[in-house]
Amino acid sequence: MIHILLIKFFLLHPFYVTVTDVNQNPKSKTIEISTKIFINDLEKAILNENNTVLNITNPQNKNQADDLIALYLQKHLKVAINNKFYPINFVGYQITHDAVWCYLETKQTPKIKTISITNSLLLALYPQQINIINFKAEGKEAHIKLDENLTVFNFKTE
Repeated sequence: MIHILLIKFFLLHPFYVTVTDVNQNPKSKTIEISTKIFINDLEKAILNENNTVLNITNPQNKNQADDLIALYLQKHLKVAINNKFYPINFVGYQITHDAVWCYLETKQTPKIKTISITNSLLLALYPQQINIINFKAEGKEAHIKLDENLTVFNFKTE
Protein backbone atom coordinates (compact mmCIF):
# COMPACT_ATOMS: atom_id res chain seq x y z
CA MET A 1 0.00 0.00 0.00
CA ILE A 2 2.78 2.44 0.85
CA HIS A 3 4.35 1.84 -2.58
CA ILE A 4 1.12 2.91 -4.27
CA LEU A 5 1.00 6.07 -2.16
CA LEU A 6 4.62 6.90 -3.02
CA ILE A 7 3.96 6.40 -6.73
CA LYS A 8 0.89 8.65 -6.54
CA PHE A 9 2.92 11.28 -4.65
CA PHE A 10 5.62 11.38 -7.33
CA LEU A 11 3.03 11.53 -10.10
CA LEU A 12 1.27 14.43 -8.40
CA HIS A 13 4.52 16.23 -7.56
CA PRO A 14 6.81 15.98 -10.57
CA PHE A 15 10.39 17.09 -10.43
CA TYR A 16 12.02 19.36 -12.98
CA VAL A 17 15.65 18.82 -13.87
CA THR A 18 18.13 19.42 -16.69
CA VAL A 19 21.64 18.05 -16.95
CA THR A 20 24.34 20.10 -18.65
CA ASP A 21 27.83 18.82 -19.40
CA VAL A 22 30.47 21.49 -19.99
CA ASN A 23 33.78 20.14 -21.26
CA GLN A 24 36.92 21.72 -22.57
CA ASN A 25 38.15 20.23 -25.82
CA PRO A 26 41.96 20.56 -25.52
CA LYS A 27 42.58 19.93 -29.24
CA SER A 28 40.22 22.59 -30.59
CA LYS A 29 40.52 24.80 -27.46
CA THR A 30 36.75 25.17 -27.40
CA ILE A 31 34.14 24.59 -24.72
CA GLU A 32 31.63 21.92 -25.71
CA ILE A 33 28.24 21.97 -24.03
CA SER A 34 25.55 19.32 -24.11
CA THR A 35 22.34 19.74 -22.20
CA LYS A 36 19.52 17.27 -21.65
CA ILE A 37 16.03 18.75 -21.35
CA PHE A 38 12.65 17.06 -21.36
CA ILE A 39 11.02 17.75 -24.73
CA ASN A 40 7.69 18.95 -23.33
CA ASP A 41 9.46 21.38 -20.98
CA LEU A 42 11.59 22.88 -23.78
CA GLU A 43 8.55 23.22 -26.06
CA LYS A 44 6.63 24.91 -23.25
CA ALA A 45 9.54 27.28 -22.52
CA ILE A 46 9.81 28.28 -26.18
CA LEU A 47 6.04 28.86 -26.34
CA ASN A 48 6.25 30.93 -23.15
CA GLU A 49 9.10 33.14 -24.41
CA ASN A 50 8.39 33.38 -28.14
CA ASN A 51 4.66 32.73 -28.33
CA THR A 52 5.50 30.06 -30.92
CA VAL A 53 4.26 26.48 -30.87
CA LEU A 54 7.07 24.06 -31.64
CA ASN A 55 6.92 20.30 -32.07
CA ILE A 56 10.55 19.28 -31.56
CA THR A 57 10.06 15.63 -32.49
CA ASN A 58 8.35 16.48 -35.78
CA PRO A 59 8.94 20.14 -36.67
CA GLN A 60 7.14 21.63 -39.67
CA ASN A 61 10.26 23.67 -40.42
CA LYS A 62 13.57 22.21 -39.15
CA ASN A 63 15.49 25.48 -39.65
CA GLN A 64 12.92 27.40 -37.61
CA ALA A 65 13.06 24.73 -34.89
CA ASP A 66 16.86 25.00 -34.78
CA ASP A 67 16.64 28.79 -34.57
CA LEU A 68 14.06 28.74 -31.76
CA ILE A 69 16.00 26.19 -29.72
CA ALA A 70 19.28 28.05 -30.30
CA LEU A 71 17.72 31.36 -29.26
CA TYR A 72 16.32 29.88 -26.06
CA LEU A 73 19.56 28.13 -25.10
CA GLN A 74 21.76 31.14 -25.88
CA LYS A 75 19.55 33.30 -23.68
CA HIS A 76 19.67 30.92 -20.72
CA LEU A 77 23.18 29.41 -20.94
CA LYS A 78 26.17 31.73 -20.74
CA VAL A 79 29.90 31.08 -20.37
CA ALA A 80 32.53 33.55 -19.20
CA ILE A 81 36.18 32.52 -19.22
CA ASN A 82 38.68 34.67 -17.35
CA ASN A 83 35.90 37.27 -16.95
CA LYS A 84 35.12 37.44 -20.69
CA PHE A 85 31.85 36.13 -22.11
CA TYR A 86 32.10 33.80 -25.11
CA PRO A 87 29.20 33.36 -27.53
CA ILE A 88 27.74 29.88 -27.59
CA ASN A 89 26.99 28.51 -31.03
CA PHE A 90 24.18 25.99 -31.46
CA VAL A 91 25.42 22.82 -33.18
CA GLY A 92 22.23 20.73 -33.18
CA TYR A 93 20.08 18.38 -31.16
CA GLN A 94 19.25 14.71 -30.80
CA ILE A 95 16.03 13.23 -29.46
CA THR A 96 16.25 10.37 -26.95
CA HIS A 97 12.91 9.03 -25.71
CA ASP A 98 11.17 11.91 -23.90
CA ALA A 99 14.21 14.20 -23.77
CA VAL A 100 16.37 16.14 -26.18
CA TRP A 101 20.15 16.50 -26.05
CA CYS A 102 21.16 19.94 -27.34
CA TYR A 103 24.74 20.58 -28.41
CA LEU A 104 26.57 23.91 -28.30
CA GLU A 105 30.13 25.10 -28.61
CA THR A 106 32.21 28.23 -28.06
CA LYS A 107 34.91 29.49 -30.35
CA GLN A 108 38.54 29.00 -29.28
CA THR A 109 39.20 30.11 -25.74
CA PRO A 110 42.38 30.91 -23.81
CA LYS A 111 43.72 28.80 -20.97
CA ILE A 112 40.97 28.70 -18.38
CA LYS A 113 41.90 30.29 -15.07
CA THR A 114 38.32 31.04 -14.06
CA ILE A 115 35.00 30.09 -15.57
CA SER A 116 31.48 31.26 -14.82
CA ILE A 117 28.56 29.29 -16.20
CA THR A 118 25.08 30.79 -15.99
CA ASN A 119 22.20 28.35 -16.34
CA SER A 120 18.64 29.65 -15.99
CA LEU A 121 16.97 26.98 -18.15
CA LEU A 122 13.24 26.55 -17.42
CA LEU A 123 13.32 28.71 -14.27
CA ALA A 124 10.68 31.05 -15.69
CA LEU A 125 8.32 28.08 -15.94
CA TYR A 126 9.16 26.10 -12.85
CA PRO A 127 10.42 27.79 -9.67
CA GLN A 128 11.36 24.33 -8.36
CA GLN A 129 13.58 23.68 -11.41
CA ILE A 130 17.01 22.12 -10.76
CA ASN A 131 19.81 22.48 -13.30
CA ILE A 132 22.76 20.17 -12.77
CA ILE A 133 26.13 21.10 -14.27
CA ASN A 134 29.00 18.67 -14.78
CA PHE A 135 32.17 20.57 -15.63
CA LYS A 136 35.56 19.34 -16.85
CA ALA A 137 38.50 21.51 -17.96
CA GLU A 138 42.22 21.95 -17.39
CA GLY A 139 42.31 18.53 -15.70
CA LYS A 140 39.75 19.61 -13.07
CA GLU A 141 36.20 18.43 -12.51
CA ALA A 142 33.25 19.89 -10.66
CA HIS A 143 29.56 19.14 -10.27
CA ILE A 144 26.93 21.54 -8.99
CA LYS A 145 23.19 21.85 -8.63
CA LEU A 146 21.76 25.22 -9.63
CA ASP A 147 18.25 26.47 -8.90
CA GLU A 148 16.25 29.70 -8.70
CA ASN A 149 18.45 30.90 -5.81
CA LEU A 150 21.76 30.04 -7.48
CA THR A 151 21.98 30.34 -11.28
CA VAL A 152 25.74 30.94 -11.70
CA PHE A 153 28.53 28.43 -11.19
CA ASN A 154 31.99 29.96 -10.61
CA PHE A 155 35.14 27.83 -10.69
CA LYS A 156 38.87 28.46 -10.53
CA THR A 157 41.15 25.94 -12.23
CA GLU A 158 44.36 27.28 -10.67
